[in-house]
Amino acid sequence: MSDFKPTWRIAHITLDEDTILWRNADVEQERRVAIYDLIEENAFKPIRAVEAGHNGPYNLALSVPEGRLALAISTEDGQPLETLLLGLARFRRPIREYFAICDSYYQAIRKATAQEIETIDMARRAIHNDAAALLMERLEGKVETDHATARRLFTLICVLHIKG
Repeated sequence: MSDFKPTWRIAHITLDEDTILWRNADVEQERRVAIYDLIEENAFKPIRAVEAGHNGPYNLALSVPEGRLALAISTEDGQPLETLLLGLARFRRPIREYFAICDSYYQAIRKATAQEIETIDMARRAIHNDAAALLMERLEGKVETDHATARRLFTLICVLHIKG
């Protein structure tokens, strides 16, 4: 990955609220934390936009039209730059696994021992790390990012997939 300019970052992110059918308090907290952390610190370099002279910061809108992940990238003042569409087939299993382990984690927090919680949390982090690596792979040649940014984006992708 190249050295990042301070402006190659996401300044604002939105999720398509029509896509999100349901979420509980735990999921809502995950969404808020992921967005806050993402805006505070991220690395995001959309290759075509940078090559066209748009050096950020960027606004990003995530949605899932017709079963595909759409990343609508615009300038900070809202000028559309491009929309990337990614097939979600390779993400279905990591999303399903992440939901399952998060359910276990939230249940464990309420009644398990510290050691049990730590074991579940380690598994949750491993799934999250693998999914972030997959996202970075799928964005290769389109967007350069770092692992922490990809992790937070994956969390938000999961929020878009909650069916209730």
